[in-house]
Amino acid sequence: MSKSVKRLKKKDALQPPLETIGWREWLALPDLGVEFIKTKVDTGARTSALHAFDIEPFKKNGQDWIRFTLHPIQRNDKIEQACSCKIKGSRFVTNSGGIEEKRFVIVTPITIGHQTWPIEVTLTNRDEMGFRMLLGRTALRKRFLVDPAKSYCQGHPGEPKITITHPEHQSYGKDEEE
Repeated sequence: MSKSVKRLKKKDALQPPLETIGWREWLALPDLGVEFIKTKVDTGARTSALHAFDIEPFKKNGQDWIRFTLHPIQRNDKIEQACSCKIKGSRFVTNSGGIEEKRFVIVTPITIGHQTWPIEVTLTNRDEMGFRMLLGRTALRKRFLVDPAKSYCQGHPGEPKITITHPEHQSYGKDEEE
């Protein structure tokens, strides 16, 4: 065994075990005033995306800022949250339909369970999508393991943890004949 492999194993042994999240989770965006939003965890997406509309860049004290509105509740376009924050930049992102689009990028803290940390989020209109936010793999890196058979492992922000295991996934790991 090479020295680099030995060093890697020692380093990994010192790391605390990662917590588990499901394919969908509740999270909060405290700096944007969003107490909770249902989020789809998508390890196939590199970047996280937040549903936003009425997107308007502006200058504040000589810096680039953006104001936008979002619907924090799934399938509810009556409740709106006005937000504003600094712009980190913009980038081209390929959407779920395979079309490349230019999106504004912001950095904002998110809270899942008891962990809060800043992530990059692109702003896009997700009205036609089932979830108002998509949490990509870059935001999850070295923080969580994803169990696609579970939902809401980290609970609702401010609530105790609950985990829902989907009945159709109960048979994983069992013999077909049982």
